[in-house]
Amino acid sequence: MMEVPSRHPRAGSLRIRKRLIKHLDKGVVAKAGLIAHGRGEAFDYILGEKTNPPALKAIKAAAATMLLARKPVISVNGNAAALAAEEIVKLSRVTNAKIEVNLFYRSLRRELAIKRILTKAGADVILGVGKDASAQIPEIYSERRRVDPRGILNADVILVPLEDGDRTEGLRKIGKKVISIDLNPFSRTAQKSSITIVDNIVRAIPLLIEEVGRLKVLGRSKLKEIVLGYNNREVLGEAIRLINQRLMEASTKVVVPLIFER
Repeated sequence: MMEVPSRHPRAGSLRIRKRLIKHLDKGVVAKAGLIAHGRGEAFDYILGEKTNPPALKAIKAAAATMLLARKPVISVNGNAAALAAEEIVKLSRVTNAKIEVNLFYRSLRRELAIKRILTKAGADVILGVGKDASAQIPEIYSERRRVDPRGILNADVILVPLEDGDRTEGLRKIGKKVISIDLNPFSRTAQKSSITIVDNIVRAIPLLIEEVGRLKVLGRSKLKEIVLGYNNREVLGEAIRLINQRLMEASTKVVVPLIFER
């Protein structure tokens, strides 16, 4: 596979694509995962490929929520493992969160491949692999309904980066708090989550780790104030207005040639 030129204007984005393709060949990423990433990449391009103020607000609320959680779980799919395995393991350590593999396109081969990546990144225990996913959430109708009774089934807060709306909605129905990372603020995942971080996972999780470190010194009452002061609908609205603003600014810079017929 060719090397990405360091001076390419979109070198970072190309490296992410390369990493996903590499993990597709390893059986970690599903083919549909490439399509999902492309959809998110389009929104990231509009957002300027940077973390914006609405995402920072959500990250702060997410950090406080995970610190307050009794049984937090980080759910991992193929794309998340390919793009942020080491960061996911670090986040699990600073928040005492369990890590569980949960897939739409589920197979034991993929589960084991993701487990290997997370283990290599330093994870000690990986839930949800093979027969460990012995419980079911009836509100979910895809293979994602299969969960580990020690993990997602028993969790109060679940971080679901790069997920789908069916499971987010199902988890909310049974009383779980869901934190999602989704570049598309219009998606059902974004709309149904308790907290939506409209950002790229490769930026959001490192920032979440940093924020957890800052907030860890606070007492529970202060953390609760942060969570109670957060409104996901308002933050999603800010993200959408930012997208609209970026599109309007871009439209004024476009030079459209006029063609006259005689």
